Amino acid sequence: MIYKDGYIKVRELREEDNHLLAKWLSDPEVLQYYEGRDNPFDLEKVNEKFYNCDENEMKCMIVFDSVEIGYIQFYKLDEETRNHYGYIDSTDKIYGMDQFIGETNYWNKGVGTDVVKSMVTFLIKQKHADLVVMDPQTWNERAIRCYEKCGFKKAALLPKNELHEGEYRDCWLIEYRR
Repeated sequence: MIYKDGYIKVRELREEDNHLLAKWLSDPEVLQYYEGRDNPFDLEKVNEKFYNCDENEMKCMIVFDSVEIGYIQFYKLDEETRNHYGYIDSTDKIYGMDQFIGETNYWNKGVGTDVVKSMVTFLIKQKHADLVVMDPQTWNERAIRCYEKCGFKKAALLPKNELHEGEYRDCWLIEYRR
């Protein structure tokens, strides 16, 4: 287990979680916000993207009252990403994070806010992060409101930063400073 905070537990991704990831990442409601509806995942694609890749990323499951409801990952920013975000000369210890709640019946209940707050607390207290960053797409106002409730601030506009549903979308670089 990575950490437990009240009713939320974050644990490392296990091989048997691939079926849940495939279920969530083939749901058009989830894909609208994460990966894109034109990019559904099957088991093979889940295994390729989540299990055979960057060991710098800590890939985790979000568990709410013993039910797996979503995915979260965190990582120390590498030199290329630091440069892309404009932190190349910074001596700050910077972590990035990404997440989604795959069980849509947990949406709009404050669970996402609690997950983000608890992960930020973990990164600051346990990983000694000076700065936590994310780059949500500018149109995703619900996610941005959640992140702002958690203390994130918009730092920079990242034009045409992420391919989503056939077009490059603008994103906000948002920061949480210790």
